[in-house]
Amino acid sequence: MKLYRRENYLKKIRGFYHDTGIIKVITGVRRCGKSCLMETAADEIRESGVLKENIIYLNLDKRGYRNIKTPDQLDALIESKSTAEGIKYLFIDEIQNVEGFEEVINGYREEEDYSIFITGSNSYLLSGELATKLTGRYLEFELYTLSFEEYLEMKAFMGKDVLPDLTAEFDAYITEGGFPKALQYEGADKQAYIQGVIKEIFQKDIKKQAKIRKVSVFETVQRYVINHFGATMSLTNILDDLKKNGCPIRRETLHRYLTILEDAKIIYPCYRFDLKSRRSVSGEQKYYLADLGFYFAMNTDKRIHYGPALENIVYIYARSKGYDVSVGRIGKLECDFIMERNHIDYAYVQVSMTIMNRIDT
Repeated sequence: MKLYRRENYLKKIRGFYHDTGIIKVITGVRRCGKSCLMETAADEIRESGVLKENIIYLNLDKRGYRNIKTPDQLDALIESKSTAEGIKYLFIDEIQNVEGFEEVINGYREEEDYSIFITGSNSYLLSGELATKLTGRYLEFELYTLSFEEYLEMKAFMGKDVLPDLTAEFDAYITEGGFPKALQYEGADKQAYIQGVIKEIFQKDIKKQAKIRKVSVFETVQRYVINHFGATMSLTNILDDLKKNGCPIRRETLHRYLTILEDAKIIYPCYRFDLKSRRSVSGEQKYYLADLGFYFAMNTDKRIHYGPALENIVYIYARSKGYDVSVGRIGKLECDFIMERNHIDYAYVQVSMTIMNRIDT
């Protein structure tokens, strides 16, 4: 099956296709398209003339590989597939399913005849032994859900009609979100799919890594942050709001739950940066969503609040382009975003809506 190629990300990885010294780690929220990105990378390597027997592709979430749970089992599986001569291209999808995979992957990297690509759906992948043992020997490529441009391109790629009125398409993009597979569904089925993604993240990414005794309280915190995306928050005002709504929670527990949501890549914190002192301001931040579909899938009210929605889109788009993003502040004045890349490329951004009604605008 022909796959839509996400050029914004492929062009970042291509220079490392044949590099056996660097492990290519593709991260991102569950269902954002990591598997398809890795498959298209494998396709491009094959199209460059590499023999198919030199390409080893293992999806540990798929039937047939779900019983691979230990390092020894993973090692034996890779060894059984490594029959070709020369450089092998090893692709492993959802590698965090194997506890202790780091030693195995590092061992194959040290052999210097494997170009290794792995994916994972949460920050735990890079918070343990992989980061400790492989400092300087891996590169992370973070993938996000579809940008508006990709959303339009993928609709056309799938043979779906793209409306000439871009404002209507943009509104649909906001309310439906950018999960690639959601484009296959219509109406309420889209919302059901995204609700399923949220449940899957909890079952496969959160529950396996964190002990949560009161699931209902965790879900209340999750719902609160999702419903208030783009608003300035502090632990204190979140605690106060939750208490007023009959959900008292300890400060330490709230902090832990927010960290869990960040690690699962459901939310991203955007910290304040004081333009006068040139330092980050602690205590207050905004949270943006990995995908706006999370908000609309959890709410019956489908009215669009363009202020936070546009900020969310710009924030995620800037991150996809490699920028670190902060909220700018000088005194009581605020700049929506300060974007910085490689410590030399800066941009100061105010987000506003303009009318778009042509595809070539």
